[in-house]
Amino acid sequence: MKLFGTVAVALAALVLAGSAAAKDASGGEKVSQVFLEKIPNIPGKSVRAFVVDYAPGGASPSHRHDKSAFIFAYVLEGEIRSKVDDGQETVYKAGEHWSEVPGAHHLVSRNASKTKPAKLLAVFVLDSDATQPTTPDSH
Repeated sequence: MKLFGTVAVALAALVLAGSAAAKDASGGEKVSQVFLEKIPNIPGKSVRAFVVDYAPGGASPSHRHDKSAFIFAYVLEGEIRSKVDDGQETVYKAGEHWSEVPGAHHLVSRNASKTKPAKLLAVFVLDSDATQPTTPDSH
């Protein structure tokens, strides 16, 4: 777990240093894949990282994660309101993190502020052949 945390912090540093993802003008969220690499010592597994930029008041639609995906989420900027499965709805501030088990149902994921942007790094460890890390709920 320590190695995974170290990888996530290193990815966060790379994202902050080299990525200037634009905010979504629609007031929602913009997802950018920033990393995809097979894990050489775990055959069939990959690490995929995404930055989610939330405009003020922006949100992601509720969704499910791939049945193979363990997720580490780290707040890079602002505050993110999150609720996964039957867990408590929680606000995470910059520098805070949480994890999600494979197949998790992410019911709430949004910027907790209506006036300031927020940014999240989501690191997935999942099957290398997984083609859709998240699937939006059908409404």
